[in-house]
Amino acid sequence: MLEALDEAAVGRWSRAVVDALSAARGRLDELNVFPVPDGDTGTNLLLTAEAGHAALEADGGAAPWTALARGAVLGARGNSGAILAQLLRGLADALAGAHRVDGPAFAAALTDAARAAYTAVADPAEGTFLTVARAGADAAAGAVATGPAALAEVVRAAADGARAALHATPGQLSALADAGVVDAGGAGWCLVLDALVGTVTGEPPARAPLPGRPSRAGRPAAPLVAEPPAGPGSEVQFLLADSDEAAVARLSERLAALGDSLVVVGVDTPGGREWNVHVHVSDVGAAIEAGIEAGRPHRLTVSPLAAPRPPAAAPGTRAVVALACSAGLADLFGGEGVTVLPAAVDELSEELVLTAVLGTRAAQVVVLPNHADAVAPATRAAERARADGRDVVVVPTRSAVQGMAAVAVTDPARRFGDDTVAMAEAAAATRWAEVTVADQEALTSAGRCGPGDVLGSAEGDVVVLGADAATVARDLLDRLLSAGGELVTLVVGEDASLGEAVCAHLAAVHPTVEVDRHAGGPGALPLLIGVE
Repeated sequence: MLEALDEAAVGRWSRAVVDALSAARGRLDELNVFPVPDGDTGTNLLLTAEAGHAALEADGGAAPWTALARGAVLGARGNSGAILAQLLRGLADALAGAHRVDGPAFAAALTDAARAAYTAVADPAEGTFLTVARAGADAAAGAVATGPAALAEVVRAAADGARAALHATPGQLSALADAGVVDAGGAGWCLVLDALVGTVTGEPPARAPLPGRPSRAGRPAAPLVAEPPAGPGSEVQFLLADSDEAAVARLSERLAALGDSLVVVGVDTPGGREWNVHVHVSDVGAAIEAGIEAGRPHRLTVSPLAAPRPPAAAPGTRAVVALACSAGLADLFGGEGVTVLPAAVDELSEELVLTAVLGTRAAQVVVLPNHADAVAPATRAAERARADGRDVVVVPTRSAVQGMAAVAVTDPARRFGDDTVAMAEAAAATRWAEVTVADQEALTSAGRCGPGDVLGSAEGDVVVLGADAATVARDLLDRLLSAGGELVTLVVGEDASLGEAVCAHLAAVHPTVEVDRHAGGPGALPLLIGVE
């Protein structure tokens, strides 16, 4: 029986939490009906707890409360994971400097943590994770208020109070009552507190199994299958760096106006303060734009909130789906009647491609990945779409200019097989190059580069290094055109002067070459080149 939580006990508790959530993951996922019935609460809680525990272990035990909270915040997944991370951060804020935490200290910290969790959620609802957390904190505080309370009494009171509140959640939230379940996030927090009781007393409390949906004939209830929610359709989550409290407050206001289920949790890191931002929105682009204005978003994920049933294919119809990594490219492809998948390459997933392909409702679909790293997920998505009865072909374009060349020759009057061959040949005949800026030191095929150096690459290999983008672009074009070329396609990023310099060079040095210039818009590379 522990009289106080020391640093070693924090590590044991964290390990016990991971084990408990791992064992209950499936049941918690099944209980998940609010705020969106996407069946991932158990998964998100587990991934968040695992991230916190990994950070604690990596820290070597020097500051376990701080490491646990930091890892959980930076690794939080989903709405429930963000709230769990905020609760752990609230505990760390109160206990980080304490080497031994007794009953009264833990009760006070738990109260502060529950209060902070309510603050982190833009529109808190009762009958949820927050309600259960607050009830546990109130019970812990009540144990202390009646007189001197040992740590074991406090953590037992917290766990019992949370469990009682959990069973009351269906009476507070109609979505739970309709489904016949308790709140999934609250159920997860009960497991976290029970793991703490086990750590402190040596034996976790004996509990009945988590209540689930009614089953028939003794068989387990089937997983919830929900239609897409009527409200916001995508979950957006990212870490925000290089910002401040005022900018985050403005971001919260904007995101609250765009959607719901907004949770913003901040934590101090060795590189400065960072925030984990989670929201459900219909306009993904507006949410990301708000994040960019507030600071530097990274580790961005966008997930559909509920998988819609794929629409049936219309017989004899044909479509082209293309990845576009910038607004300008999206406009270019969209103007040609192409279904655009607007996503950065590191955000692209097999599921996103599959959703785009099935969403066209076409029986025959060509997919243009437009980046080497996007070919694999596009290919996997195409295989799954074929299983749904679609005729899907991936033309393995490795650059948007190859995709543009492929779209230029498509002809719906041709047989589908002949048309895909023509598109593939046009893409393959287009040599492509890029001008980019290095963000770190590296050894390239053209020599060593440092942060800020301008790189000119052809077909994915760096062939020119320099300090000036226009100079590198001119050299790169001269190399490409030394092998011949009749048409040069330029997609220019936000620096229009680079496009002017390149066009002037082409007019002076390569006057017979036709030039087709386009604006890449925000998010585009400084310069994308295609030579046909």
